[in-house]
Amino acid sequence: MACDFSLAQDLARFGQAGPKHGSAPIAGATDFLPVLIGVENAMNAGVLCQPFSAHKACRLGMISDVVPGLTIDGKFVANPLVVTDRMVDDYGRFAFGESKTGDELKRGKEVFAKGTVDLSLLDGRVDALCATLLETFPSARSRPSRSCVDLSSTRAAQQGVGARVDGAQHDDRGRAGFRAFARGTRETGREIDFVALRQALAKVRHGRRS
Repeated sequence: MACDFSLAQDLARFGQAGPKHGSAPIAGATDFLPVLIGVENAMNAGVLCQPFSAHKACRLGMISDVVPGLTIDGKFVANPLVVTDRMVDDYGRFAFGESKTGDELKRGKEVFAKGTVDLSLLDGRVDALCATLLETFPSARSRPSRSCVDLSSTRAAQQGVGARVDGAQHDDRGRAGFRAFARGTRETGREIDFVALRQALAKVRHGRRS
């Protein structure tokens, strides 16, 4: 988010995991995301931990460009796990860049299993960007880039919030979330059930009071 230019291959996913593990995505994400993609999308990403595909990230303006990263029989194909063949769904909502579900996802996984990851197009796109940057005057390039991402007023407003959240992250629930993330495995999972944890803590505190 702090990069002047961001490029991705279309198998990439962007998102925040902090609130699922007892950590708040502040001092960075909350500075940039509302500016880049709007407040509601930033809330979906930073609070609800809903990830974006590279195609959706590009559509929302999070990244500059996206290129295919999967080949089948030597030909590049779009990420088969993401909708790329239509802009809207049957209800008129944006569908392009959204993750597939149901039978569509099942078929996408079957296609994905036949493919091979190839980052050569991404390497070429990065080289092309660098070549373009070389054709611009350094000081005239750096000044507008700094101006575009000057979030000093937003960051100052976040400092007080950050101090309060920093303390909350180290209570019982925060520590439990960190432990689950650090010690969990694919089998046991790396996310804690915060609802069950709150219920258990409530029972303990109720027992202490009684």
